[in-house]
Amino acid sequence: MSDDNRTHQDSEKIALSVIQIVRDLALELDPNAFSSISLSLKSNLDSDLGFDSLTRAELLTRIESHFRVSLPEHALANIETPENIVAAIMQSSPANQAALLETQAQPIHLDNVENQPTDVTTLQQLLDWHVTHHPDRPHLYVYQNADQVEEISYKKLRDKALEIAAGLMEAGVEAGECVAIMLPTSNDYFYSFFGILYARAIPVPIYPPARIQQIEDHLKRHASILNNAQAKLLITVPEAKAVAHLLKLQVPSIDAVVTATELASSANLPETGAAKSSDTAFLQYTSGSTGVPKGVTLTHSNLLANIRAMGKVVGANSDDVFVSWLPVYHDMGLIGAWLGSLYHAIPLVIMSPLLFLTKPERWLWAIHRYRGTLSPAPNFAYEICVSRVKESDLEGLDLSSWRLSWNGAEPVSPQSIANFTEKYAKYGFKPETMSPVYGLAESSVGLTFPANTRKPRIEYFQREALTHFGHAIPARNQDSGSIPLVGLGQPLPGHQIRIVDELGKELPEGEEGALEFKGPSATQGYYRNPDKTKALYHHDWLVTGDRAFTIGGELFLTGRSKDIIIKAGRNIYPHELEQAVGNVEGIRKGCVAAFGCHDRRSGTEKLVVLAESRESDEEKTKQFKKEVNNLSWSLLGSPADDVVIAPPHTIPKTSSGKIRRSACKELYEQGALSKQTRAFWLQAIHLATAGIVPQLRKYTRTLLDIGYAAYAWLIFGLLVPVVWSLVAVIPSQDWCWKTARLGARVLMRMTGTHCKIEGQEHLQAKSNPCILVANHCSYLDGLVLISASDLKCRFVAKNELTRNPFARIFLTKLGTEFVERFDAEKSVGDARKLYDNVKDCRPLVVFPEGTLYRMAGLHPFHMGAFIAAVNSGVPVIPVTICGTRSKLRGNSLFPRRGDISIKIGEPLYPDGNNWNAAIALRDKARRHILQHCGEPDLGHEAVR
Repeated sequence: MSDDNRTHQDSEKIALSVIQIVRDLALELDPNAFSSISLSLKSNLDSDLGFDSLTRAELLTRIESHFRVSLPEHALANIETPENIVAAIMQSSPANQAALLETQAQPIHLDNVENQPTDVTTLQQLLDWHVTHHPDRPHLYVYQNADQVEEISYKKLRDKALEIAAGLMEAGVEAGECVAIMLPTSNDYFYSFFGILYARAIPVPIYPPARIQQIEDHLKRHASILNNAQAKLLITVPEAKAVAHLLKLQVPSIDAVVTATELASSANLPETGAAKSSDTAFLQYTSGSTGVPKGVTLTHSNLLANIRAMGKVVGANSDDVFVSWLPVYHDMGLIGAWLGSLYHAIPLVIMSPLLFLTKPERWLWAIHRYRGTLSPAPNFAYEICVSRVKESDLEGLDLSSWRLSWNGAEPVSPQSIANFTEKYAKYGFKPETMSPVYGLAESSVGLTFPANTRKPRIEYFQREALTHFGHAIPARNQDSGSIPLVGLGQPLPGHQIRIVDELGKELPEGEEGALEFKGPSATQGYYRNPDKTKALYHHDWLVTGDRAFTIGGELFLTGRSKDIIIKAGRNIYPHELEQAVGNVEGIRKGCVAAFGCHDRRSGTEKLVVLAESRESDEEKTKQFKKEVNNLSWSLLGSPADDVVIAPPHTIPKTSSGKIRRSACKELYEQGALSKQTRAFWLQAIHLATAGIVPQLRKYTRTLLDIGYAAYAWLIFGLLVPVVWSLVAVIPSQDWCWKTARLGARVLMRMTGTHCKIEGQEHLQAKSNPCILVANHCSYLDGLVLISASDLKCRFVAKNELTRNPFARIFLTKLGTEFVERFDAEKSVGDARKLYDNVKDCRPLVVFPEGTLYRMAGLHPFHMGAFIAAVNSGVPVIPVTICGTRSKLRGNSLFPRRGDISIKIGEPLYPDGNNWNAAIALRDKARRHILQHCGEPDLGHEAVR
């Protein structure tokens, strides 16, 4: 038999096996997949079978396993049909001849960089700083493919970037103009990004096409972004140049479509002047935009502030090794991985997302090989590593060097955390390595991080209380009546978050509302989009579009504001229903969208479930609807109003694979999706009634909040003039105290504020001097302490209050000691006066934080009270106040309902009379308060 005949027979056998593997996978996704289509070697994996990128990756994994071959690295992007797979197999090498380089441990050992570029103000200065201090130090280890990694030093990065910068200048690019980058993760991407910066232009990263065959449609979709940015040039791959003429017709501002190689020039870079910290560093176009795209404008100052804050929290330094497959055209990969590593002199090992998707174990083996310490990923990546990576692919894997793996960029699943941690514990993965975080492009990238290394915080809350009333009440049992939510940490240093109601008033802890933030990382707005920019701001706070609540200052996210569905008097979080529907046999997993839609007939909001399936049979469609409604009844207590079964690729998704619910809603309302039978008239009446209930609850809650605030101020307004007048005229200080205490207790009783006090037995007798130190949460703290005990005290207050005659007269009559905060000499004198008089006077009450803050957290303590205690030999009594911050936050005049608790600790006696004794006393008191206040520690440095 000739070689040609043998090759032909082999090809036929391979083709039959490939067809069977494709058929098996399609049947797993949809058992009825072949009721309406036929499968052949010419079938298109995309349009005929509806295989998305993750399904295609799974298919190629099975092909490699079955035939024991290693397919070309770009197979995921280039293979379109089973026939292409057969051809790729015929040309592939045996798997045992294509062993992954990752399995060989080669730790990166570099000298520690002691200094940090704390004085740089731009990204250009940042790279220049590294070139000046260690030009040949490796910065990037870029995977060219699975078996080849290229090292790039700081000097090489700058030299190549300057060549591209010179080419951009020659091409007519001027300072402040936008240059788009549509490149995969590659050397050219990094050179181009900094080349644009050195030319004083603005980089605009956009994601490249998954497959070259789709590049024309891909560029059409990007036309709106390029038009909004008014991009001057597009730097891309050679294959895209063929459609440059089409792009120029759609984007008049573009002069040329070029490659990085074509731009690189040997000419010297003309003088462009020094960049400023307020210059735009780059534009981050948010995924999932509809209509006019939103380009988040980030300055050099924003980026550096975010990078420094994140680095401080996680304790990042040059001893770390960062491993990433995250795309560098999105904020998490661009800022979190690359620019963060650049700032802290951390070597970055980076591979293409395609290398991860085709073989997820490559990510894990890269961590093993380079002894990676930092490596983040979105939630789906951990799921893939559980479901698609076989134990046989992990033999010898060691993940013990991995100290932090941030989980963010999409909703964090408690089950995903548990599954990944359980599977990889045997390979050295530690539970505390997993670190759920929260961020958004409008805050550069990061916003909340856990303050300490810890196991993920997963709390269960009562479903009814949260969905009906927005109250986050801990659940006693972990059953269907509870909702598990993941703690996402506290705001980064220098940043703040708050939860507000429909009136824009801040809610207390444990109450769900709209999440807002502010801080030095916050964007300047949306590029050339004043309307969207205006909607982004709520006074000096930025609107995230997310729903959340806080517990002890920690953020718990419940969903997107625009995605929340209000039905039957409850808030429905769509991802929960989508996950359940995705498990229905015949429904495409990950291709389900649940969204709310206004019902014109009833005037209420209805629940619509859109699910993709290859099945078009009418009986099967009815069965799907029945199963979806059963799930809806089980989760929500009511059926969906409309269930739409649509063909594959109906549901719009972002570039990162997220469901675009708002786009689904728009398609539905435009009649672009098939409609189901109308509900019966009794169901319509029920739905109309149910739709009214949530609106009534919403407005009732708002009115009650306003009514309570008005009532509290009325009582305060009636009591204060009486109490102040009596205190002002009564000559006896004892009677002044009794009058003030009576007024405080009447105010608390009349406003329904219950105050629970523990540890009163620890208070000293009236004749024994002591110093009470308390955390400072609200303007109510002093009033609460006055009412809490019969002990007559002296408060220590800031000297600025003496400028207000109303406050000065009242506080002076109560024996308040005023201290200077800003004049150093006077401040020292005031402190000496305090500890000189401690022994001879009644107990002293000090708020050692110095002032109060609106955000939750215990700040550093000033030393004055503890020096006074040490020099006078009197004890310090720690007092923990809880609840006043939620009741009346700093900078707020809107009181809320809520109770208060006070925990009085045992007296702490000084051990010595020197500075060290004062520090030890301070630390003991602060530890006690921190233990009981339930708020994060904002006075510590990150601990590695």
